[in-house]
Amino acid sequence: MNPALFNKPRLMTPGPTDVPPAVLLEMAQPIIHHRTKEFQAIFAELSELLRRLFRTAGPVLTIAGSGTTAFEAAQTSLIEPGAKALTIAGGKFGERWQDIYDAHDVGQHRINAEWGNATNPEQVKQLLDDHPDISVVTIVHSETSTATASDIQAIAAIVRQTDALLIVDGITAVGALPLDMDDWGIDVLVTGSQKALMLPPGLGFVGLGERAVARLESVEPAHVYNLDLRRWLKSHKDDDVPFTPPVNLIRGQLVALRMIEDQGLDMIWDRTAALAKAGRAAFEAMGLKLISTSPSDSVTGAFYPDGIDDKTFRGDLRDDFGIHVAGGQAGRGADWKGRIFRISHMGHVDVGDPLATLAAIEAALIQQDVKIKPGTALDAATAALQ
Repeated sequence: MNPALFNKPRLMTPGPTDVPPAVLLEMAQPIIHHRTKEFQAIFAELSELLRRLFRTAGPVLTIAGSGTTAFEAAQTSLIEPGAKALTIAGGKFGERWQDIYDAHDVGQHRINAEWGNATNPEQVKQLLDDHPDISVVTIVHSETSTATASDIQAIAAIVRQTDALLIVDGITAVGALPLDMDDWGIDVLVTGSQKALMLPPGLGFVGLGERAVARLESVEPAHVYNLDLRRWLKSHKDDDVPFTPPVNLIRGQLVALRMIEDQGLDMIWDRTAALAKAGRAAFEAMGLKLISTSPSDSVTGAFYPDGIDDKTFRGDLRDDFGIHVAGGQAGRGADWKGRIFRISHMGHVDVGDPLATLAAIEAALIQQDVKIKPGTALDAATAALQ
């Protein structure tokens, strides 16, 4: 395939993802002051659209910072002093939430699934039965580092039978995968702006259920100031924030959420699933091994064939085809740096983007002497889409 045929940059990494032109234009508007009725009106509409996105009647707080910032705020604000957490990890980001509790000297019971595998809900139930002192359970819905989805609905039903709060990392799930915060009984749901919400990095969101709001009223978190969710919730009730917000990011996020509302969540979920199915079919047709036994539709990853150099492969995709894909990460459970690559199906992406990406991946592999019949990837992807 002639690389000269590709002249449109495509950001196919699982965060940050591409940002629609209408959102970029809104962020380029003159900045306004945040202590004004104009900002409060924008913020009120943003908060209502976030509630509909999360499918919750509760507040969804908008916090300046990354998804990690928002998740740490939930972790540290909601655990009862002296109590322990159950932390579930099966990849880099689940391990990050364990590290945060380590940094705050919070005792933990840990479930560490093998990378690429989802946690068994029965294992969660057993630990909760054995340890009634557990105050908080943390889990990742869509583990970006391993392209793996967990059965959050089943796990939420189990945690709901206890006094523990379930805090879900939905950073590559909200706006991409079927997810209903209130109906499933999720206490806290966290996401970030730079994934399916089609915005640059810089905003984190924390949805709070009834049990989480009640916990905030009774818990006095230690060593927390900016990330004290009580401050954010108090301001949120007045359509405001406690500290200076990134005003133009909030304006851009409002435009992106309007776009999501116009498209419809069900349609977006269906599109994401279809693109993921096509990507997995193409990878397997090219002889690539998927990295997950419980694949997420947000992101698809595959192991490299023997002899492929990660930097050369991803560099060729970027320089010859204008396509950016993500590599692997390393953690306590595994070291996948240089062994895998991942592509996104979230946000501002249509069928043309993954098809172009898959064609380029095939060409780049052939350039490194992988034996693939030209056209294999597109034939498999289009068959899966049909």
